[in-house]
Amino acid sequence: MTMRQSIRFVRDGKAVELTDIGPNDTLLDYLRLTEESRGTKEGCAEGDCGACSVAVGAINKNGQLEYQAVNSCIQLLGMLDGKEIITVDDLSRGQEALHPVQDAMVRHHGSQCGFCTPGIVMSLFTLYHKGIKADRQAINNQLAGNLCRCTGYRPIIDAALESCNGSLDDRFVQAYAATTETLNKLDDGQDVFLGTPERFFAAPASIASLAKLYSQHPDAIVVAGATDVGLWITKQLRDLPKIIHLGRVEGLDRVEDNGAELLIGAGATYAQAEDALATIDPDIAEVVRRIGSSQVRASGTIGGNIANGSPIGDSPPLLIALDARLGLEKADSKREIRLEDFFIDYGKQDRQPGEFVSYVKVPKLAKNQFLRSYKISKRFDQDISALLAAFRLTVEHNRITEARIAFGGMAATPKRAAKTEKILVGLDLADQSGWTKAAETLEQDYQPISDMRASKEYRNDVAKGLLLKALHEISHAVSDTASPETRVIGQRNNSLREAV
Repeated sequence: MTMRQSIRFVRDGKAVELTDIGPNDTLLDYLRLTEESRGTKEGCAEGDCGACSVAVGAINKNGQLEYQAVNSCIQLLGMLDGKEIITVDDLSRGQEALHPVQDAMVRHHGSQCGFCTPGIVMSLFTLYHKGIKADRQAINNQLAGNLCRCTGYRPIIDAALESCNGSLDDRFVQAYAATTETLNKLDDGQDVFLGTPERFFAAPASIASLAKLYSQHPDAIVVAGATDVGLWITKQLRDLPKIIHLGRVEGLDRVEDNGAELLIGAGATYAQAEDALATIDPDIAEVVRRIGSSQVRASGTIGGNIANGSPIGDSPPLLIALDARLGLEKADSKREIRLEDFFIDYGKQDRQPGEFVSYVKVPKLAKNQFLRSYKISKRFDQDISALLAAFRLTVEHNRITEARIAFGGMAATPKRAAKTEKILVGLDLADQSGWTKAAETLEQDYQPISDMRASKEYRNDVAKGLLLKALHEISHAVSDTASPETRVIGQRNNSLREAV
């Protein structure tokens, strides 16, 4: 396999090739400082506010050009190899009229100070290019990662409703064929390596190349979407001399439905995997929808959320409750373990030097299995969990025969509630006194701490309440009876025969 010592991407219809970039260089700095395209703004510098949002175009699995909004402040420049980059500066470049999204924002007075407006416009640009008639919910979801709205919601949403109407008529649509051809030409299948053995940005093109490179540099930082590592650079001001990016590794982003389980490659983003995960249960779809923002889900990966070992990551407790298994690989070996065994202690995972996460296998639910999952945070959208609860119960003749309970935010790692599970096994779902006993047992499984997100007392009380809510919902699902309202937002069909 040949190695390329440059990155290449498309800007304004033309291929750009760069050979002199550092491993910590961000896309935002390149745009503002090198290219001097300063319409894109820096706000929070951590991927929360969305002021720096740009559109990134790539060829999807169906061979179609697809645009997604990303936070350019935490996107490493090298990660854009083989992509098209569109900023607010480009939308009406060389045109007599504004882009339809820009025009609607102006006419509906959707901008006040204007600092965050470029990011809002670019988020709506990607919604516009989905070619759907967007309703208010779709618009709210799309803009959840653009936090400053000093004009208020109404004029912005009115502009979005008008412009994101399913009609595609801009210069980027007219250039689809040419852009697709250019991007396909850039996809040369070569490994990318810029720098020296002591300081580099690398993007291997195959799992074999990744394994070899990582075995040679086990001290390198492995990056998928940089939604976490990007903050090490922008907020902690750390210098990361060796970066290995997973975004070009062929097959690492696969999402396969194998009937009884899903196989999700460690490089698959939440945006790529969310439809498949939603087929397991609607609660999974809701948890994924509330992970970060559309910008974060377009970049962040499930494998990265697992590998960084955060005790408050949203996907690990959910996957542990489903009894997911994790694939680990290095140059000379492969192994598969239960996901719950991967987390050893705070900041410590069962991963050897040079070993990387390659996939996660997620079992689907049997007909007599029921899943409930709830995310608790101070803000409904775009917020880190105070705790996340996931419950999978197997029920036969109204009696619980197996229980898997996992929480995030209640311990130093995502952790199962082993003692509570034992109390639940054998319990008749009609025995509400047994529910209370199980809920009280949670205090034996967890000793949470108090921090800025929640006190330990709050976490304990909420954990008990969530278990009681799950039992309440599941008991109605088993008996195929209507359940009273138990959700703050939205309802789910609690029928045993629910189709998801």
